[in-house]
Amino acid sequence: MVISLTKDKILTVVSPQTGLFKIEAKAVILAMGCRERTRGALNIPGTRPSGILTAGAAQRFINIGGYMPGREVVILGSGDIGLIMARRMTLEGAKVKMVCEIMPHSGGLARNISQCLNDFEIPLKLSHTVVGINGKDRIESVVIAKVDKHLKPIKDTEEIIKCDTLLLSVGLIPENELTSEAEIILDNKTSGAMVNESMMTSADGIFACGNVLHVHDLVDFVTEEGYKTGKSAAEYIKNSAEFIRSPVKSIILNLKGESEKEIRYDIIHKMNTTVMTCVICPKSCEMTVESENQKLISVTGHKCKRGIKYARDEIKHPRRTLTSTVIITNGGEIKFMPVKTDKPVAKDKIFEAMKEINKIKIEAPVKMGDILYYDFMESGINLVAGRDVE
Repeated sequence: MVISLTKDKILTVVSPQTGLFKIEAKAVILAMGCRERTRGALNIPGTRPSGILTAGAAQRFINIGGYMPGREVVILGSGDIGLIMARRMTLEGAKVKMVCEIMPHSGGLARNISQCLNDFEIPLKLSHTVVGINGKDRIESVVIAKVDKHLKPIKDTEEIIKCDTLLLSVGLIPENELTSEAEIILDNKTSGAMVNESMMTSADGIFACGNVLHVHDLVDFVTEEGYKTGKSAAEYIKNSAEFIRSPVKSIILNLKGESEKEIRYDIIHKMNTTVMTCVICPKSCEMTVESENQKLISVTGHKCKRGIKYARDEIKHPRRTLTSTVIITNGGEIKFMPVKTDKPVAKDKIFEAMKEINKIKIEAPVKMGDILYYDFMESGINLVAGRDVE
């Protein structure tokens, strides 16, 4: 673990094997990622009972620890992690009462709104926030209220929602303590370092990429930045004297821009006309689909031919790829391993499939990609291991 970084590229590091030591680096790439905002950053009034946790913490409890954080859930914030956890908690048997979002639009991808909320009829309350928490030992309810255009709660709009769990999905913050320690110039808008076109910060030979630079919507963009930054750092080491050192500036790459406009997320049925969100890719095209007797008549709003196929499948046989975890045993030790179906499962069979998955116990070792269950539920679908477990 790096515990200190200077602008001269001297790192203080600690490890169990070698203890405390220093590294004088020729180049440094900052790639510390980001962390979730907590209740402390929000200043929500109320008591301090158990049952309040970030969506990422709940994700770890379920997917790695095999524990259910609660049974009646309210989620504050409609970021992608919160939306995914709304679906995950529902599939595990919890009742997600609602997702509250302080902004007039969601912070998550449109396809996640469609798959994680609309699929399970979970309400999304825009321009709402949590203004109070009730409970002593365990959270008993939250108080929500509508907010005005200045994001301030509106009086007499309060509503008490009974729950035993509050999940916070209220944004991510670049992990920039080391960046600040190295006296690197930060961007007030992104909370990350300012960099030039070579991804170098204001400190000579120190580069930054990924979520520590600014929070990305898709991991694909993080990967692209990582490749670019690695090449720049290698070029700097080889040709430090000739390396182009252009001024740093605010660089935001590949932001989707959807958060700047209000997107229509609800699914509207009128006669045989349906407005649906295609979930094939992150573009999440909103399509108007006309059908009659489960036969596709027309599609508008799609940006590629895959949208037509999705609309046809959604009308006749809606399906979803199912992801979950199964128990892996190794002697007396129990672990949890991510799994997914190699083909989409019929939408109306998802809860039945989850019950079957929860019964599965596999003996280690298992390799990523191994088929754990052939012809799952006699559907022609296989259940596939998501990682190696020794």
